[in-house]
Amino acid sequence: MPETPILTRKPCRSIALAVAFALGTGAAYAAAAPLAYVTSEKAGVGVIDLDQMTLAQTFPVGADGPRGLSLNRDGTRLLVANKNTGDLAVIDTATGKVVKRVKIGKNPEYVRVHNGYAYVTYEPGENGGPPGAQADGKPGDKPGANDDDDANKPPAEIAIVDMKDWRVIRSVTSGHETEGIEFSRDGQTMLVTNEGDDTVSVYHARTGAPVRTVKLAAGGRPRGIRLSPDGKYYVVTLESLSKFVVLDAHTFDVVKTVDTKLGPYGVAFGPDGNRLFVAAARDKAVQVFDGHTYEHLADVPVGQRCWHFSFTPDGAKLMVACGRSDAVYVLDAKSYQPLKQIGDLPLAWGIVTYPHSDGSIESH
Repeated sequence: MPETPILTRKPCRSIALAVAFALGTGAAYAAAAPLAYVTSEKAGVGVIDLDQMTLAQTFPVGADGPRGLSLNRDGTRLLVANKNTGDLAVIDTATGKVVKRVKIGKNPEYVRVHNGYAYVTYEPGENGGPPGAQADGKPGDKPGANDDDDANKPPAEIAIVDMKDWRVIRSVTSGHETEGIEFSRDGQTMLVTNEGDDTVSVYHARTGAPVRTVKLAAGGRPRGIRLSPDGKYYVVTLESLSKFVVLDAHTFDVVKTVDTKLGPYGVAFGPDGNRLFVAAARDKAVQVFDGHTYEHLADVPVGQRCWHFSFTPDGAKLMVACGRSDAVYVLDAKSYQPLKQIGDLPLAWGIVTYPHSDGSIESH
């Protein structure tokens, strides 16, 4: 397949970094700007220079409908799930070109890279178009009154891609409408949230063998999931009930239930582990909780349909991808004061950074 050409807004420092390494001057790495990558379902992948906090360039995979994304360990390859083409695009971050496409299946959505493998959720029962309508009637948001009966659809699956040869080595059957993916502290166990049947599925990470299914509150629609920094608990957001639950990482029992604002999805602990951040998308807010007691600390106004967020690599700023505002909102990570909005990102979906940092998609 021909490689997709790159549309450049202005030179990106990742290109300078690649040239430096090619010339054997790896010391230039320290001078290269840290970057954020943002999937825009209508425009492609935006590249944000985090030193300047500006949109430096766009990788135009636009018509493919990019959503989930994740980076390999050294940041040279960006993996993007494309709902319209049913594949995983592997992008060279130095050139912005698609160097490989891995066929996944219908409606691929969430991507996590872990120990040399990419885990990609997809839904054989979906047609790849906008998944229902939200209560406000806007297409492409979940959940909604117009959703089909989830029980009558084929279950979702997780494709496991070997990143050495970019081959799907197995597909794992999950629940309905699989959303978030997280791994245990030792990396041996994978947990996925199943929005359509209110469960969390637990698997052996390498083999995909099922370990158990954890049933959560009926009608909750679990979406985001994150392991606590001490490895003892998982936090799972319940979008339709506007709550999150804390699961014991060994027994998977619910040990705490906490109320949130409307429509919580993305969830992540701050870099020091002392705070928990939750994107309450339908209330246009990021909420802050104590990372140990889960006491509510603050509400931070953001834009519309803010599902995913990431801290900057230095932990100083929080960047929130707000799809219906077509922008990334930049906040001070300690004072929560707004710093900037970075636009030209229509239907922004997810965001990750390099060097790697904590967020609702990546965790380190």
